Amino acid sequence: MAVDSILSSPLGPPACEKDAKALQFIEEMTRNADSVQENVLAQILRRNADTEYLRSFNLDGATDRETFKSKIPMVTYEDLQPFIQRIADGDRSPILSSHPVSEFLTSSGTSAGERKLMPTIKEELDRRQLLYSLLMPVMNLYVNGLDKGKGLYFLFIKSETKTPGGLLARPVLTSYYKSDHFKTRPHDPYNVYTSPNEAILCPDSFQSMYTQMLCGLYDRLQVLRVGAVFASGLLRAIRFLQLNWRQLADDIRAGSLNPKVTDPDIVTCMARILRPDPELADFIVSECSKEKWERIITRIWPNTKYLDVIVTGAMAQYIPTLDYYSGGLPKACTMYASSECYFGLNLNPMSKPSEVSYTIMPNMAYFEFLPHEAAPAPVPPQLVDLADVEVGKEYELVITTYAGLYRYHVGDILRVTGFHNAAPQFQFVRRKNVLLSIDSDKTDEAELQAAVESASRLLKGCETSVVEYTSYADTATIPGHYVVYWELLAREATAGPTGEVMERCCLEMEECLNSVYRQCRVADGSIGALEIRVVRNGTFEELMDYAISRGASINQYKVPRCVTFTPITELLDSRVLSTHFSPSLPHWAPDRRRS
Repeated sequence: MAVDSILSSPLGPPACEKDAKALQFIEEMTRNADSVQENVLAQILRRNADTEYLRSFNLDGATDRETFKSKIPMVTYEDLQPFIQRIADGDRSPILSSHPVSEFLTSSGTSAGERKLMPTIKEELDRRQLLYSLLMPVMNLYVNGLDKGKGLYFLFIKSETKTPGGLLARPVLTSYYKSDHFKTRPHDPYNVYTSPNEAILCPDSFQSMYTQMLCGLYDRLQVLRVGAVFASGLLRAIRFLQLNWRQLADDIRAGSLNPKVTDPDIVTCMARILRPDPELADFIVSECSKEKWERIITRIWPNTKYLDVIVTGAMAQYIPTLDYYSGGLPKACTMYASSECYFGLNLNPMSKPSEVSYTIMPNMAYFEFLPHEAAPAPVPPQLVDLADVEVGKEYELVITTYAGLYRYHVGDILRVTGFHNAAPQFQFVRRKNVLLSIDSDKTDEAELQAAVESASRLLKGCETSVVEYTSYADTATIPGHYVVYWELLAREATAGPTGEVMERCCLEMEECLNSVYRQCRVADGSIGALEIRVVRNGTFEELMDYAISRGASINQYKVPRCVTFTPITELLDSRVLSTHFSPSLPHWAPDRRRS
């Protein structure tokens, strides 16, 4: 079977025989998506037939879709939590999975506001590794010569905890990086990192980041791609360089290691890497001491061909800042995954961030899709199979996994953009969670982000941009109102935006919010004027440090777009430089439809 149809790539054939086999696999899976899905469901139900959970629904050994859909209900984490808690407490009977639960994968501390424990089994590592193995063969179709250099990736682990029953609980990436799949991976010239395993596996985030940055600087001319898991992680690395370049340059000049780096494995490893390089040290001092950091990525790593970071969903707000630091390098979003399951990959990884679509790989789990309607349907909608979704429609993702999640609501809203063979391609739209509500209004993450993006355009004339934001619904005032915290970045040594400009930003945000919000503001008077509070630089780094100190993963951390936890709001309020309110009411009319 030819792999021509996988992509209309500009580079033609696969880079090597290994790539050809990977692309062939993608073709086989996507051409036969429905039959693969049917087999996946049958395998899951057959192997887990004797679990307590499935026996309670009287499947009687059935493995067909019709029986499964008629007898097994859709569930949320709250529905499964009692079963998961029993496993966490030490119950080793086959509750959700016939295979022993090997560990728990913790969801992001800021996804849906709570830390969740997702059961997993050993073979899931093989499935994740399989998806990882498909990424570079696709990328090689678009970018030549990636075997001639290295990738500078800022990757981190989180020290794991144990449940009362003794099972490890840790983020999915920590599980992967600590596995033999990663630690003893065979050499692949297309996937060589500048960061040694010892640095990635160091639990101290400062020592890990310092070492990874130091190695990246030594290898600066070999770096062909720069990345992190999320866009915010890459920006944190740039901020780290801004704060530590002097010490890094000193270490390179002397061939020594910062005394703050004490991890024995790192010290031993770096003894083989460190060498005095006064010329490189002088270069770093020259570039990093300049007032402007525009294009700093391509100035220090001049052969970088693209950034490998997630910039879809809430991460899209980082795109202007990434463009500033990289000179507009392409941003590759390669895969779509979560703690619950790895879903699929981007078959056109060099597409614009606004056009990114992920192809669901039908072998990863059994996928169903709940139609996501703007208004409640008179009859509860029926779940749709993977091969039967319709282009242009939005769905909530529902999964059934080998590890014991059955018809589980992931909480992601996806929009179908097309098909690759028989497998649908989806654009990630948002998490299914309302962020802000004062009265009858309901503002979600996508709406808030769009409002921030629109308002931030008013700052261009001041050579200023929004680099981070979060919000909360302040109900202490009567009426309550939306509060949005902005951290700003001035491109030049300017005074920044005036109070009048900031007030216009407040009003522009309100104009972008939905009609229910504007009706509450204008007609009902049930919502007060939107407020922007400008916080000092570095505030959101402090916010992340606080979250990490409470158990969040540095890999999975995402700035919460709404905060309700009092210590966090107190931290933000203690860093406020100025406050601004909408000077007038937004437009609203009964006959105007805007959402």
